Amino acid sequence: MTAAGGSGQLLAVSDLHVGYGENRALVERMAPDSDGDWLLVAGDVAETVADIRWALKTLAGRFGKVVWVPGNHELWTHPRDTVTLRGVARYEHLVEMCRELGVTTPEDPYPLWEGPGGPVAVAPLFLLYDYSFLPAGSTTKDEGLAHARRTGVVCNDEYLLHPDPYPSREAWCRARVGRTAERLAALPEDLPTVLVNHYPLHRHPTDVLWYPEFAMWCGTRLTGDWHRRFRAAAVVYGHLHIPRTTRHDGVRFEEVSVGYPREWSKRPEPPGRLRRVLPAEDVTG
Repeated sequence: MTAAGGSGQLLAVSDLHVGYGENRALVERMAPDSDGDWLLVAGDVAETVADIRWALKTLAGRFGKVVWVPGNHELWTHPRDTVTLRGVARYEHLVEMCRELGVTTPEDPYPLWEGPGGPVAVAPLFLLYDYSFLPAGSTTKDEGLAHARRTGVVCNDEYLLHPDPYPSREAWCRARVGRTAERLAALPEDLPTVLVNHYPLHRHPTDVLWYPEFAMWCGTRLTGDWHRRFRAAAVVYGHLHIPRTTRHDGVRFEEVSVGYPREWSKRPEPPGRLRRVLPAEDVTG
């Protein structure tokens, strides 16, 4: 575990989607308040490696530390991208790129935040999903997918996110969950954590989705107790494009996404605002 800090803020953002010019402009304006500020980037930076590199390099040059986890969009093998790697090979390529940029990934030692609200272990997670957040009335993945197709709500992951060499996305997810649980269990038992994942670790944030079928692509029931089991001071996630703070079992769940311009342009608050994770902000709802 690496340590740094003593002052500053632990900030978070996700779903930057810098393929949109308006979002790219937001990233160009993002900056810390002090040299001690860290930034957690909870996935969906972009679809192409070039755009991901630009955004993370820009942010890493400004913040004391940048911690990144992949979203589903980074893992897409998109026809627009000149990098055609799939599955694990694509993820490993992104990890190596982050290391070149000095960005912390789920494959690196968990950094120790010792600033205000600390000490906490900041744990970037890469877990995927296993279709266990099924729609009402469905008991299997096949039933859930059939229901989603009938309603016209099918995630593009079905066409662009390849699990190679795993036989399925859920198999890749279960392997990641098992390996990550072992790492988290090895942390000191008295050390709190900030858990950073692209998807919510518990299903409750998906209860407000306009299209409840989409929950199938939003996480796994295997992590439903991790906020308690691993002593989370906060859980940071994105993916849903519904930025808000909720509490479950007394633990803060922070959805920190920017989202698409058509979404953030309708909100009253300024776009691209970084969410303060520690010290905790006084916000609810």
